[in-house]
Amino acid sequence: MTQDASKVALVTGAARGIGLAAAKRFLTEGWRVALLDIDGATLDAAVAEIARPDVTLALVCDVSEPAAVEAAFAALAARFGRLDALVNNAGTAVFKPLLETSHAEWSRVLAVNLTGPFLTTQLAAPLMADTGGGAIVNITSISGLRASTLRVAYGTSKAALAHLTKQQAAELAALGIRVNAVAPGPVETAMAKAVHTPEIRADYRDAIPLARYGLEEELAAAIFFLCGEQASYITGQTLAVDGGFDAAGIGLATLRGERRNL
Repeated sequence: MTQDASKVALVTGAARGIGLAAAKRFLTEGWRVALLDIDGATLDAAVAEIARPDVTLALVCDVSEPAAVEAAFAALAARFGRLDALVNNAGTAVFKPLLETSHAEWSRVLAVNLTGPFLTTQLAAPLMADTGGGAIVNITSISGLRASTLRVAYGTSKAALAHLTKQQAAELAALGIRVNAVAPGPVETAMAKAVHTPEIRADYRDAIPLARYGLEEELAAAIFFLCGEQASYITGQTLAVDGGFDAAGIGLATLRGERRNL
């Protein structure tokens, strides 16, 4: 496959974590990749580390700003001329009790986590349609599947994004565009390592059947699968990549201990 014919992916929130891991997976598979992030300095450092200027494009953008998103897509189209996959990974969170979350905090989380994927998909779809279709993956969260404390804005935004995924899948299928979501469980990202105390990490391990955090590369593998031909008849779905967290009920750690004592 020549470079001009190779597929193109756009990954938002690509300066670090799951987004960067996804971008690297696409590059490994021979795709060209546009990496988009609001943090220009960290994004530049990530792209410099990748050291593939012939097949990468850095886009500094706030996905909640329509004009900024339009400018980013114009730059992408000018550079690569096509788009085959969009990964809506950019997100933000405020971890506060419901009664202490301000209107500004609520609005910002929904603007990035929900409005962002709405805006990017509107601009991605025509580009994809020009070459016969493509795939979109929205990154939701286990916090959008089950409620927890301190996540009123974040969890609600991710639950809404799961439904937006279905809306997009239903409407864009006629253009040859599939839309799915990946709902990560706790993942070994720099952010998780910084904010999850040893006690929280132990609680997660107790509640997850696989008894560990996921790896960024494992999330990237699921994202790439949903963007590829092997997922050609899958659309409108949310895939929980969470070690079984959403499938399990209460008492898991106690039952494990009882089994060990049998």
